[in-house]
Order: sequence, then C-alpha cells, then structure tokens
Amino acid sequence: MGRVALVTGAGRGIGAAIASRLRADGCRVVGVDLAFDAGQGPAWVPLPGRAPAPPLGHDGESAPADDASGRAWSVTGDLADAAFRDDLVAAVVAAFGRIDVLVNNAGVSAAKRGDLLEVTPESWERVLGINLTATMFLTQAVARVMVAQEPVAGRRGDIVNLGSLNSWMASPDRVEYCVSKAGVSMLTSVFAARLAGDGVRVNEVRPGVIETAMTAVAHDKYSAMIEAGAFPIARWGRPADVADAVAVLCSTELAYTTGQVLHVDGGFHLPRL
Repeated sequence: MGRVALVTGAGRGIGAAIASRLRADGCRVVGVDLAFDAGQGPAWVPLPGRAPAPPLGHDGESAPADDASGRAWSVTGDLADAAFRDDLVAAVVAAFGRIDVLVNNAGVSAAKRGDLLEVTPESWERVLGINLTATMFLTQAVARVMVAQEPVAGRRGDIVNLGSLNSWMASPDRVEYCVSKAGVSMLTSVFAARLAGDGVRVNEVRPGVIETAMTAVAHDKYSAMIEAGAFPIARWGRPADVADAVAVLCSTELAYTTGQVLHVDGGFHLPRL
C-alpha cells in the first residue's frame, strides 16, 4: 500500500493539483476542503469514519479499498475549527493507521484588498485563523502521529507548507495575508528543527504568481508585470508547477534536506540590478 498523504485545500487549484500528483506517485490521498469543485483533482470519494472513529483497525489492510476513487478520499470541513481538526486526524489514522505526508496548502487572502489603515479585526482574525493558526495546530496534531509511528525507509513523515512570495514582499493592501505567510515560513523552520531527530522532514514551497481563482482578482496587474519582464521565466505559474515541487520534497530525492524553501516563482525572488 502507498504512503498516506493528507492535503489541505485540495478542492481546487493548487491543492487539487498536488493531490493528483501525489496520487499518481502512488500515495493514498485524503483531501480536505470546505467543498470540492467537480473535475478538479482525483476522483474523490468520501472518507468513511469521522471521530468517534469506527473500528477499522490500524494494519493498513482494513482501510477503504482502492476503487474508482483512484486512492483519493475527501473530507469536507473548516480547518479553522479545532474540533474539526481533531476529528480529521482521528479519522485518517482510524482508516489508514498512519499519516506519512502532510501538505498544508489551505489558505485564504483578504476578503477585500484595501488600505492598511482600514484593516478590521474581523478580516485579520479570519485570514490568520485559517492560514496560520490552523496550519500550526494541524501540523502539531499530525506531527504527534508521525513521531509515534514506525519509520518507513528511515523516515516517519514529510510535511510541506505552502508559503508565498508575500512572506517577504510587502503588499500593504493585504497585510493579513503577508503576515500569515511570514508566520508559515517560521513554522516551517521551528517544526523542521524540532522534528528532524524524529525522522520527519519539514520544508516549504513558496509559489509566486500562480494562475488560480485566488489570483484572478489581480490577473491584469500580474499579466502586465510578466509582460514587463518582472519574472525571468516570463509566464504565469501553473498549479502543476507547484505540485511538482511538493512531490520532490515528499520523495526520497532530498533525504538530507529539511527547513528549506523551494521557490516556484519563475525566478521572481532573484535580486537583480
């Protein structure tokens, strides 16, 4: 049986592309999102069992059988809800006995871009609650599972966080998003330092301008930047570009790497004269 991967924000866009790539690489993928867009990602089927977990066992053989899902199961819910996060982890462990990969992709931007001096507590709490707090405590819960499980090929797990170029590049019209992604970068570092000795690697993929629903609101702005030469690789990024990077970090190819950032931004981060 393949490794068990939990991918958040898997219902569309980058998350759906990551789920599809990990499934193609042989993983049993559990995707979580508020909703799943038809035609995006693998052919999902609902994951049976939510806390209190059913007696499915922990030997891997009692997990849901691979069928038309193509080894992909979906769970709908709000990761900002602590009880849901607990239910999610319990259900995945009950179904499969372990979690080998966690991809923290779920995230939102500011509901409305605007003046930094007009940001409301409600907008701040919404974005940081999903992007940072949920990532922190879901990672904590999954890390507890990983460090307690038997290693496979010398490793107990791989965690990949999805950052953003806005973790270092200021956008005053969406401070909530910038601060949340800067926090995700530090979470990558501290979890990498804490978990390395337990055989769990933690790395970050930092996308640039990727063509998704989230960037649609600024499509003309980013297209103009691309045409003006702001990106050495002069095109929009694609969800598959990000999925490829995640797949490499979850493979055995970079076994001596943790706490690193893999930029998927067409070279935008490069200092240039």
